[in-house]
Amino acid sequence: MNNEVPVITIEELADLPESLYRLYDVRSETSFGYGSIPRAESCPDITAMADRGELPRDQKLILFCMHGTQSTDAANALCRMGYDAYTLLGGYEMWLRKHMDSADRSREVEQSLTKRRRFKENIFHRFTKAVVEFDMIRPGDKIAVCISGGKDSMLMAKLFQELKRHDKFPFELEFLVMDPGYNEINRLLIESNARALNIPITVFETSIFDAVYKVEKSPCYLCARMRRGWLYKKAKELGCNKIALGHHYDDVIETVLMGMLWGGQVQTMMPKLHSTNYDGMELIRPLYYVREDEIKAWRDYNHLHFIQCACRFTDTCSSCRDDGTSESKRMETKLLIRQLKKTNPHIEANIFNSMHNVNVDTVIAYKKDGAVHHFLDTYDADTGGGV
Repeated sequence: MNNEVPVITIEELADLPESLYRLYDVRSETSFGYGSIPRAESCPDITAMADRGELPRDQKLILFCMHGTQSTDAANALCRMGYDAYTLLGGYEMWLRKHMDSADRSREVEQSLTKRRRFKENIFHRFTKAVVEFDMIRPGDKIAVCISGGKDSMLMAKLFQELKRHDKFPFELEFLVMDPGYNEINRLLIESNARALNIPITVFETSIFDAVYKVEKSPCYLCARMRRGWLYKKAKELGCNKIALGHHYDDVIETVLMGMLWGGQVQTMMPKLHSTNYDGMELIRPLYYVREDEIKAWRDYNHLHFIQCACRFTDTCSSCRDDGTSESKRMETKLLIRQLKKTNPHIEANIFNSMHNVNVDTVIAYKKDGAVHHFLDTYDADTGGGV
């Protein structure tokens, strides 16, 4: 048998009748969640599915990953098992290159946030709720809206633009993009999306990825700290007093569980906080109440494609986050929450609300401004509330 795996181009794929093939994304489920080719099915364990006879034999099986390496290996394995398997030439990267659209689509995207009921209620209203409830914006503020290029930060930028149009009080915006060493496709995609969405970005470059590439212990934590520091520094140079990051509701609840299960501490992702290293600077998280599923639905409704972290360690998946956690632990936590939700549909809200309802009387010890306070410190002086 010829060991050369059959290859199909994006142009050939476009000409194929949909009934003749199945399109499989063999990247991780996390990567698939950041975006994929329309009609693709997430199938990171495709060879195992083939072993179990769960793949069709009467259709072409077209596989792709980010660049074509994983999909070539998987397609080769399927061919040896007798399947009519192909690898998509150039993978998802090539598809993105061919489908980059710099035409101004900002109006239709903006209208989806203000005219379409689902997104108006579940995204825009929740965005404004967080801004108002946590007093995130004040008259005279100049906010650096930090754009990584992913779905969350790009959505946040559009929401800030919409809020600015309401013009209830004066504040200024800078749309700040830090390039920590992105590869060509990610840099091009960020710039293309910014043009299409009419977001006037300011791009500055750093060599953070190079600096942490050879670090063996906690590279993601170091990368996140360095990126945060550079964002504060650049924002302050531009005259900003706040930076806005795109962390959302699901990030909050995952952080709570991750702190308990892997960090041995109870902590949450705060909606805003003062910088300890840059005087007068503040960090805000206006997507605090917005669910990730709603962000994905908005992205897909508008046929948008964004980058993921694209760190140097794993160029095909997201593994480096602004909170310094590794994606493997975050994915484990996502899966755990998903499993718990099967028996308790309120599990996510309960985790989220738990950080708003801490009973200090039943806490053994807690930290405040770096000092540890133990319940025994005041135990003998407090004789009430016992059983």
